[in-house]
Amino acid sequence: MYQAIPYSASRPWPPRPAPAATEAAALDAVAAAAAAGESRLAARPEQAAAVRRAVAESPVLVVGRRGCCLSHVVKRLLQGLGVNPAVHEVAGEAELAGVVDGGDVALPAVFVGGKLLGGLDRLMAVHISGELVPILKDAGALWL
Repeated sequence: MYQAIPYSASRPWPPRPAPAATEAAALDAVAAAAAAGESRLAARPEQAAAVRRAVAESPVLVVGRRGCCLSHVVKRLLQGLGVNPAVHEVAGEAELAGVVDGGDVALPAVFVGGKLLGGLDRLMAVHISGELVPILKDAGALWL
């Protein structure tokens, strides 16, 4: 018979490193990035242009991070419907700021026919309601 592992609030899991060492390392990394003139949050203009070009060229485009499980789910859902979506991998949401008017986009973002459909939640809602297949047909991604 299996026994439960006793819970102890005094011992956090996973063990956390000493806060002074991690804070110092984080401050050093930020200082080094600032000295090099890098900003991880700001997107370069060529990255936003690459996303804009991919949106214009593909009937269905999935924009997400490399290795993201949500991007994989989006891609598998679309492939299950018979669509072969183009996938564009980005470093973060900042690269979508120039492409989308509202600016508030969560990854993965799905573009159908050059327009933002939404993220995984919106794609699932449209699929469950039965509206996704007509949208894909209008965009030229399905020939059924």
